[in-house]
Amino acid sequence: MNAPNPSALTTLGVTPFSFHSDQPLFRVNSGVSLHEALHHVSDLPHVAKLLAEDAAMTKQTDRHDWASHYLQEMSKAVIDDGVKVLESPGNTGL
Repeated sequence: MNAPNPSALTTLGVTPFSFHSDQPLFRVNSGVSLHEALHHVSDLPHVAKLLAEDAAMTKQTDRHDWASHYLQEMSKAVIDDGVKVLESPGNTGL
């Protein structure tokens, strides 16, 4: 069996995030180029880190805290969805 072309891999769209009352509010979209998804998501932890630093310095509001939280949650969902693609049985040659 031939390994799939890495550039042809896409997100599965099975990873939910932002749970409320045990129900996911959002989900990673399926069919997005895995390369593009990972390229995009690589910026989110950096921005979340900057917001967390701001939150540590700004005690008047929690807006930085929540923004950082949601960016981290989105990042994890996209990365988890990508890992599911890479670990799927058809991708053992990658």
